[in-house]
Amino acid sequence: MSRYTGSSYKQARRVGFSLLENGKELARRPYGPGQHGADRKGKLSNYGEQLKEKNKVRFMYGLNERQFHKTFKEAEKMKGMHGDNFLKLLESRLDNVVYRLGLATTRRGARQVVNHGHITVNGVKVDIPSYRVKPGDVVAVKENSKDHKAILSALEKVTKRVEFVTFDEKKLEGKLVRLPERNELNADINEALIVEFYNR
Repeated sequence: MSRYTGSSYKQARRVGFSLLENGKELARRPYGPGQHGADRKGKLSNYGEQLKEKNKVRFMYGLNERQFHKTFKEAEKMKGMHGDNFLKLLESRLDNVVYRLGLATTRRGARQVVNHGHITVNGVKVDIPSYRVKPGDVVAVKENSKDHKAILSALEKVTKRVEFVTFDEKKLEGKLVRLPERNELNADINEALIVEFYNR
C-alpha cells in the first residue's frame, strides 16, 4: 500500500479531527471535504465510529494500514493496557520523536528530515522513520546538517515541548526521557475504539 501524499487538511476534515493538533485544519471549514461535505449528517454505526477513530490515529501518525496493524499487534504482546501501549509505540517512532523535539513542524516534515539522513540516534545516522527510539536514546541533528534551513526554521517556532523529551538548543540534540503517560497524549483519541475495531 502506497503512502498518502495528498492534503492533510482534507484528511483532517474527513475524520473531524485536527491531525496537526492545533485546530488549524478545521478552523475555516469544520465539516467533511467534497461537494456535499457540509450536508452530511446522521449518526455513525458502532463500526463506523471504530473505523473513524482508527483512521484518525493512523492519519495523525502518518502510517499506512499495514504498518499501523503491525504496531497494534506488537502492543498486544506488551504488559499493561493494550490501547495505552499502542499509543506509546506510536510515540516512540523516530519520526514522531523528531517532531516532538521540534526539529520539524509536522510529523510529515519530520519523516522527510529522517528519510533524508539528517538525524542520528546515539551518534549513528538513522534514516528509517519507523525506527523505535528507546528511553535514554540521544536523537541529534547530524553535524553537517546543523545549518539546515527547514530544521532551524522549525526550532524558531517551538514554544513548548512535551515533558517526556528534553532538548539542548546549542548541541541540537535531545532525548526521549521516558515513554509518555496516557494523560500527556491527545485526550480526543479513544484508543478503546481502535482495540474494538481490530478485535471485532
